[in-house]
Amino acid sequence: MASEKTFAVIADIHGNLLALDAVLADIDRQGIDGIINLGDHLSGPLDPFGTAERLMQRPMMAIRGNHDRHLLTIPPDEMGPSDRFAAARLTDGHRAWLAGLPATLDLGDLFACHARPQKDDSYLLEEVQEDGTVQPRSLPEVAASLEGITARVVLSAHSHCPRLLRLDDSRFVLNPGSVGCPAYQDDTPYPHRMETGHPLASYAVIDWTAGRDLDVAFRHVAYDHLAASAHAARHGRPDWAEALRTGRIGRG
Repeated sequence: MASEKTFAVIADIHGNLLALDAVLADIDRQGIDGIINLGDHLSGPLDPFGTAERLMQRPMMAIRGNHDRHLLTIPPDEMGPSDRFAAARLTDGHRAWLAGLPATLDLGDLFACHARPQKDDSYLLEEVQEDGTVQPRSLPEVAASLEGITARVVLSAHSHCPRLLRLDDSRFVLNPGSVGCPAYQDDTPYPHRMETGHPLASYAVIDWTAGRDLDVAFRHVAYDHLAASAHAARHGRPDWAEALRTGRIGRG
């Protein structure tokens, strides 16, 4: 990390190669030093094969998310539809790449995890209520989930919603948003929606020069989201088609 001053933080690509390519091009235009990828790379009704190929070719630091774990550990007939679609299109080489990714990454002043450090499928910054509403977790709750982590900046994804939070001890928690899936519905722990409200591909840039304060910029990149939406519709996923088209889901 000492030689790198700017990082692009990407996450939750979910097999959306069109969005990934647009984000990588945006990163390249800025001359950013490195990329940190927070996982959930391939699951979704789009292009898991092409996405895996692109990610394996591109130098970056990457960890695995809960859906990457599902692809490695759950039998296909027990998978959800997004995981099952991806699993049917991956090669042994793709699976070996996923299996080699760590669950977390400790870079000293930066710590990366997919969701919470101890649990890759629980939101770090949000709490789902029984009625399906999603509320921010309190600062003490977030800090308790990060007990023992001394990094100045914690990178966490999973909710697909960009957010930057400063804790009382001056640590920052950064969620870069989702490259490839701007909205989704989930049943855990209670049925709820997560929505960005727009169809752009999201990521974040950290500019961190020794002796300077941390600079964070959220980037929202246009790409051919209508083509991605049509692709999802062709694969029998109207829910994904709506999410990719609008950044919302379950709205009719």
